[in-house]
Amino acid sequence: MGTLIRMSPEGQVTIPTDVREALGLRAGEPVVFERNLAGEMVIRKASDDDEPLARRVAEMREVSRRYAHLRDGRPTDEIMRDLRGDDPFPP
Repeated sequence: MGTLIRMSPEGQVTIPTDVREALGLRAGEPVVFERNLAGEMVIRKASDDDEPLARRVAEMREVSRRYAHLRDGRPTDEIMRDLRGDDPFPP
């Protein structure tokens, strides 16, 4: 017999602790919902093969975060001077 969980008005459900532990899920990890041949929806832990797009998006967000200082409207030459110092061609 399964566990009855109610969905929030926002469409969210809480995955019970015993299910998370059985799947080896931790907060922030992706899961996959897929329909099996019987028409039932199955939840499983996502593998690397499931997440090429999500992984790329996460990588792009990290790069964007690291280089956020480039979006502050300063001229490129000024930013490069800050990074390299006064010598435009450091050894």
